[in-house]
Amino acid sequence: MLDPFALVAILIIVGLGAGTLGSMTGAGGGVVMTPALTLMGFAPPQISSTSLFAVTFTSASSTISYAKQKKIYYRVGLKTAAASIPGAIVGAFISNLISIDSFKIYFGILLMLAGLYIAYISSLTKERQERPASNEKKSELLRPLFYSGAFGAGIISSLFGVGGGIVFVPLLVLVLGMTMTTASPTSQIALLITSFVGTVTQAVLGHTDYFHAASLSVGAFIGGQIGAKISRNVRENLLRKLLSISLIAVSLKFISDFIGQQ
Repeated sequence: MLDPFALVAILIIVGLGAGTLGSMTGAGGGVVMTPALTLMGFAPPQISSTSLFAVTFTSASSTISYAKQKKIYYRVGLKTAAASIPGAIVGAFISNLISIDSFKIYFGILLMLAGLYIAYISSLTKERQERPASNEKKSELLRPLFYSGAFGAGIISSLFGVGGGIVFVPLLVLVLGMTMTTASPTSQIALLITSFVGTVTQAVLGHTDYFHAASLSVGAFIGGQIGAKISRNVRENLLRKLLSISLIAVSLKFISDFIGQQ
């Protein structure tokens, strides 16, 4: 086991990187924090609750920055959050029932899908240049899919501690036709509300390790501010590809570990 001071330093650094990348891509820092906590040997309830606690701070930080930039479509974000809240509560209860081996294989699959999505998001969004208000009207038939997806994002958020951004952003882009420049900021307010509800539920269930969660949160909050500012000036293609390669590599490790134990 690591020295407590070294562990705190590592968690702050992980949170900083996760907050920065999560804010820039809209995916949420949990896609970085959860694998790190898993590889460090935490149990599933502690992984999800600790990561989700920090994700709440990341999304709060990002929401503040994007609100100042006036990039958030509040009506869309609040509707997304409303659909995901019940899922966030359900996911917190499920996290207490899943074994570490099952957690790794399911999360490995989720990371694989997230990595592929982040790698190809630019090609998926080339044609999405309309404002979300007009696209929302055109998407009446897709509303059931959108709200079902948001509910599923809530479950994923609390079960794996990733916040749900890896589902929110694709839904906003592919169903409502938002561009990445509006989908990422808008997803942050949905992410904030969903992760907060999940965090409270996890705390009520007694899952949260506040010491480790606070360490992650310090770095995550600062990273959220950095990511929101960098996103205004930086070309994200290379960053997305590097992040997607990292996620796919970690997912392959989790899946291979599971297969090796069978």
